[in-house]
Amino acid sequence: MSEVLINLDDDALAGAAKHLGTTGREETVNAALREFDQRRRRLEAFDELVAMAETGMFDELLDKRNYRR
Repeated sequence: MSEVLINLDDDALAGAAKHLGTTGREETVNAALREFDQRRRRLEAFDELVAMAETGMFDELLDKRNYRR
Protein backbone atom coordinates (compact mmCIF):
# COMPACT_ATOMS: atom_id res chain seq x y z
CA MET A 1 0.00 0.00 0.00
CA SER A 2 1.03 3.54 -0.69
CA GLU A 3 0.75 6.39 1.74
CA VAL A 4 -0.25 9.66 0.07
CA LEU A 5 -1.26 13.04 1.41
CA ILE A 6 -4.17 14.42 -0.63
CA ASN A 7 -6.97 16.92 -0.22
CA LEU A 8 -10.41 15.30 -0.29
CA ASP A 9 -13.79 16.75 -1.15
CA ASP A 10 -15.57 16.23 2.19
CA ASP A 11 -19.05 16.24 0.63
CA ALA A 12 -18.05 13.66 -1.99
CA LEU A 13 -16.37 11.56 0.71
CA ALA A 14 -19.49 11.66 2.87
CA GLY A 15 -21.68 10.69 -0.09
CA ALA A 16 -19.37 7.82 -1.01
CA ALA A 17 -19.27 6.60 2.59
CA LYS A 18 -23.06 6.62 2.79
CA HIS A 19 -23.39 4.75 -0.51
CA LEU A 20 -20.64 2.24 0.30
CA GLY A 21 -21.53 1.76 3.96
CA THR A 22 -18.05 2.67 5.13
CA THR A 23 -16.99 4.74 8.12
CA GLY A 24 -13.37 5.89 7.97
CA ARG A 25 -11.76 8.03 5.29
CA GLU A 26 -9.18 5.42 4.31
CA GLU A 27 -11.81 2.67 4.17
CA THR A 28 -14.09 4.87 2.05
CA VAL A 29 -11.41 5.90 -0.43
CA ASN A 30 -10.16 2.32 -0.85
CA ALA A 31 -13.72 0.98 -1.25
CA ALA A 32 -14.51 3.69 -3.80
CA LEU A 33 -11.38 2.85 -5.79
CA ARG A 34 -12.24 -0.87 -5.76
CA GLU A 35 -15.84 -0.11 -6.77
CA PHE A 36 -14.68 2.07 -9.65
CA ASP A 37 -12.26 -0.60 -10.90
CA GLN A 38 -14.90 -3.34 -10.68
CA ARG A 39 -17.45 -1.19 -12.49
CA ARG A 40 -14.93 -0.40 -15.25
CA ARG A 41 -14.19 -4.12 -15.68
CA ARG A 42 -17.91 -4.94 -15.90
CA LEU A 43 -18.42 -2.23 -18.53
CA GLU A 44 -15.50 -3.56 -20.56
CA ALA A 45 -16.94 -7.11 -20.37
CA PHE A 46 -20.35 -5.79 -21.42
CA ASP A 47 -18.79 -3.97 -24.38
CA GLU A 48 -17.09 -7.21 -25.43
CA LEU A 49 -20.43 -9.06 -25.27
CA VAL A 50 -22.09 -6.36 -27.36
CA ALA A 51 -19.33 -6.64 -29.96
CA MET A 52 -19.75 -10.43 -30.02
CA ALA A 53 -23.51 -10.07 -30.43
CA GLU A 54 -23.07 -7.60 -33.28
CA THR A 55 -21.03 -10.22 -35.18
CA GLY A 56 -23.95 -12.65 -34.89
CA MET A 57 -22.19 -14.98 -32.48
CA PHE A 58 -25.38 -15.58 -30.49
CA ASP A 59 -27.87 -15.70 -33.38
CA GLU A 60 -28.37 -19.45 -32.97
CA LEU A 61 -29.92 -18.75 -29.57
CA LEU A 62 -32.76 -16.85 -31.26
CA ASP A 63 -34.13 -20.18 -32.53
CA LYS A 64 -35.68 -21.90 -29.50
CA ARG A 65 -35.02 -25.31 -31.05
CA ASN A 66 -31.29 -24.68 -30.65
CA TYR A 67 -31.57 -23.04 -27.26
CA ARG A 68 -32.29 -26.02 -24.98
CA ARG A 69 -30.33 -28.88 -26.43
